[in-house]
Amino acid sequence: MTNLIQLIDQQTGAKATILPDMGFNCFQFTAVIDGQPVEVLDAPADFALGTAKPSSGGIPILFPFPNRIRSGQFRWEGQDYQLPLNSQGKNAIHGFVYDRPWRVTAQGNDFVTGEFQLSVDAPDRMSLWPGDFLLCVDYELIHNRLRANFRITNVGSKPIPWGLGTHPYFRLPLSAQGRWEDCVIELPVTQQFELVESLPTGKIDAIQNELDFQSGEYVSTLKLDDIFTSLDYDGPQFDMTLIDEAAGLQVVQTCPPIFRDVVVYTPAGRPSICIEPYTCPTDAINLE
Repeated sequence: MTNLIQLIDQQTGAKATILPDMGFNCFQFTAVIDGQPVEVLDAPADFALGTAKPSSGGIPILFPFPNRIRSGQFRWEGQDYQLPLNSQGKNAIHGFVYDRPWRVTAQGNDFVTGEFQLSVDAPDRMSLWPGDFLLCVDYELIHNRLRANFRITNVGSKPIPWGLGTHPYFRLPLSAQGRWEDCVIELPVTQQFELVESLPTGKIDAIQNELDFQSGEYVSTLKLDDIFTSLDYDGPQFDMTLIDEAAGLQVVQTCPPIFRDVVVYTPAGRPSICIEPYTCPTDAINLE
């Protein structure tokens, strides 16, 4: 694919690259600290070509549901819906927008806006959801910060269910001077959902294995694909932080309180970690 959009912050030289044809995925973000580039996101080498799995790198956008829906089935206002299942044939996964082309509606040197309307950009999927929606996303570089704004519009006349999540892959360590073993994750979470085959039962427990994300855990010791909740923080927003102790660098992901749950996923065989803010848990539409 050649339809790449690169944003540049003129003051710092920070850059971000977005692939509109694959879910409006921002798959590369390079900050510049003391004149040195810091690659923040992880993605397969062929991601820009469009040949990689759409959910395998960068920042996949998950909408109108994040993560899984059990057996791809749900009921809404008296009607049953069956969604296509994932490659394992068990559940629907990650929504409708992460693997389809988006339309670019505004663009400048350091910002870009993309839109996805179900009836326009994926009309073959209209029958899979109770109504039409419009999702608008802005990406903007502000010095060494990458800012994303989301606007969700119900363009129909009836209520529709929705949930939003992002699935960012963060690269670690953050510099050649850093070490995987010295990278720490800090989260304001205090509880987690009980899962059976990656789906929540509805029960919320204390965080298992004596993990203390508020004080910090070393990423190299974790093997996770879990949903954490009950966030404990002060102020109008919360931070989730990755710290490369040896390099003296950190990445901070800041979210507003509409994001109530956090999935932490450690991809096998990759020096990266996913910290995924969700507005609702996996399979929320089927949870009591």
